[in-house]
Amino acid sequence: MTFLEEQRPTWDEYFIMIAKLAATRSTCLAFPVGAVIVKDKQVLATGYNGSPSGSAHCTAQGFCYPGLDSCDSSSSLPSRAVHAEANAIAQAAKHGISTHGASIYVSLEPCVSCLKLIISAGIKEVFYETEFNKGEKVLVRDAFVKDELVTFTQIKLSQETAKRASLFLLNPTSIAREKLENNQSL
Repeated sequence: MTFLEEQRPTWDEYFIMIAKLAATRSTCLAFPVGAVIVKDKQVLATGYNGSPSGSAHCTAQGFCYPGLDSCDSSSSLPSRAVHAEANAIAQAAKHGISTHGASIYVSLEPCVSCLKLIISAGIKEVFYETEFNKGEKVLVRDAFVKDELVTFTQIKLSQETAKRASLFLLNPTSIAREKLENNQSL
């Protein structure tokens, strides 16, 4: 295997990086989250969390609700954000793309509500970077896994892979390739 071949991200790393890149579009003040739905190594749809289409973005107005700077500051008001997973599934539906048998990569482990939506959309595999569910929510998640409705895999992006990817984001790709070939660091 050549040096460049060894430096390529795995498919899981590649798709989790796309999910993380989608998170940069988030308009949520509390949790920027991105998601990408994949089937046969092809991206079907992406999504990020934010207020519903047509409503004011929390990032634009500087608050979620008047007097509440972030939805996670309240124990009674629901989040205004449509979650990244739901937005990705909605985008696929809007464009007539079947998600049956697909996988989803998410920068944050899906909440129980999104997990139910994922299962109902026919998505069988969930790959996530950061854990989210705790306590009784883990019991619900694990019951779905036990019933073989979905599988969960945590993806940890290595510093080395992230650094290599940043070369491509920060430089024209031909320059980034030269830096990779010369084994230069950031």
